[in-house]
Amino acid sequence: MDNKRRPAKGTKSYKPQNTRSGAPAERGSDYQANKPRSSSDQGRKSGGRQHTLKTSNAKTTSKPAPAKTYTVKETAELLSFLLSNISNMSRNSIKSLLARGQVMVDGQAVTAYNYALKPGQTIMLSKDKAADKPALVGLSILHEDDDVIVIQKDAGLLSVASPKENEMTAYRQLTAHVRSQNPNERIFVVHRLDRDTSGVMMFAKSENVQQALQNNWQDTVKERTYVALVEGAVKKSEGTITSWLKESSTLKMYSSHYPNDGQHAVTHYKTIESNRNFSLLEVNLETGRKNQIRVHMEDIGHPVVGDKKYGSKAKILGRLGLHAKVLAFIHPTDGQLMRFESNIPKSFMNPFRKSHP
Repeated sequence: MDNKRRPAKGTKSYKPQNTRSGAPAERGSDYQANKPRSSSDQGRKSGGRQHTLKTSNAKTTSKPAPAKTYTVKETAELLSFLLSNISNMSRNSIKSLLARGQVMVDGQAVTAYNYALKPGQTIMLSKDKAADKPALVGLSILHEDDDVIVIQKDAGLLSVASPKENEMTAYRQLTAHVRSQNPNERIFVVHRLDRDTSGVMMFAKSENVQQALQNNWQDTVKERTYVALVEGAVKKSEGTITSWLKESSTLKMYSSHYPNDGQHAVTHYKTIESNRNFSLLEVNLETGRKNQIRVHMEDIGHPVVGDKKYGSKAKILGRLGLHAKVLAFIHPTDGQLMRFESNIPKSFMNPFRKSHP
C-alpha cells in the first residue's frame, strides 16, 4: 500500500489560522515533550502507532467494535471529506477527532484539516487517542509530507540557533517532532526568517531534498511575498529597489550601488495602505539576500517599523514590522506547485484605523 502523503494534483493554496505567539526558553532536550497537544495545533501531522489490545486472564473477553472505515472516491481535503461522510457527529466533534490524532489515512494519523486526499485511500476513525507529541511553541505546521515541512513561524522565535544562543528554535522543535515518530529522522535548513519576522517558511526532511531546493532556489521558488510596515508615507505607490549587498565587520548589511560590488539584490514593492506616518507595503523578492528588505527600506528612507538596526525609531508594534505572507514553490519530488499564504498580522493594520492619531 502506498503510504506516501502527497497533495492532490494542481496548485494547492493554504491559509492558516493565527498561531500562538511567544517562545519561552528551552529547558533541556525534553522541553514540554510530555505536554498534550491542544486543539489549536490543527495544522500538525501526527505519526500513527499500532495499538495492542490488552486482555485479562479470563477465558472470555469482549471484542471491541470494529473501527469505522471510509474509502476515498475523489480528491478532497480531509475535513471536507469527513463532514460529507459522517452524519452523526458535529463539525466540532470531527475537528476534535482530528486534533487528537484519531483519524487515520492509510494507517497514518493525520491532524491537518486541509490534508489532500486521493482516490483509493482508506480513512479510519480510531477509538484511541494518538500518543502525545512534543508541543510546538511559536509555530504551527501548515503542511508535511515525506520531503518537506512548511510552517508558520511567530515573531520572536529563532529559525535556527546561533553560536551564541542556546534557546528554543523552530529547527529544534521540528527535529523533536519528526523523531517522535522515527528516532532516525532529521530535518534540514533550506532558508531562514529573522527572529522577529513572522510568517511562512519551510524545511527539508532529507539532505538530498535540501540540496535540490537550495541549488535551484531561483527556479523552484515561484513567489515570496512579504508585508512590511514602514515609517512615513512612501511617495511612489510601487517601485523596484536594486543594489549590491555587502556585510560590514559589525555584521550589518549595507547597499553598494557599484555593479558587482557584493550580492545583487532586487526588491519590488507596492503600497497597500498609507498615511502621513506609516505605509503598509506588499514586498516581492526577486532575490533572497540576508536582511534584503530591511536594507532596501532603509535605502529609500522608510525603515521597517521596529528595526532599530536599520534606522527605525517607531515602537508602535513591539516587534519588527515584517511578515512572510506567501511562499510558493515547485515540490522537489512530484513537481506540483505548492502555495502557502499567511494572514497579515492584525497589529500591522492598527496605524491605519480611524481612531489612531
